Amino acid sequence: MSVVKFYRGDPNAPKTTQRAHLGANAIITCKGKLLLEKRRDSDLWGLVGGGVKNYETEEQALIREIYEELGLRISKGQLKKLGVYGEPGRIAAYCDGSIWRMVIVAFGLELEEEPQMTISAESRELRFFSKEELQNIEIVVTHSDIVEDWFLNR
Repeated sequence: MSVVKFYRGDPNAPKTTQRAHLGANAIITCKGKLLLEKRRDSDLWGLVGGGVKNYETEEQALIREIYEELGLRISKGQLKKLGVYGEPGRIAAYCDGSIWRMVIVAFGLELEEEPQMTISAESRELRFFSKEELQNIEIVVTHSDIVEDWFLNR
């Protein structure tokens, strides 16, 4: 059962009930392939990352999230800020009734070798995808444009 439904630019999206939510997500690549996680909350593929806590910068939050979700320790200097995705129609609606506008800061992380990773309780699967393989999976709509931009701009 899906715990969350995502919207991007959908006029039928529900109205927000919470303040805007700041998140940080990573475009993690290795040899031209992109790492995605199969999310437990929606059963969709998405970027690694999550919410920024009040005491964190976006970069600190992403370093924490990468450790929590993948078991990888990275340093601040390894991340490259790619952009901010914050248009008003980027919405996450949870089954508890909370509806958030999402503002996502995207960072890039290039790995030389595919790392040994640990799957967190938030994920069902972790996998690196080629651009062609991405055509055959369903990506969280609030991440799909970030993925498209990365492939267009690299």
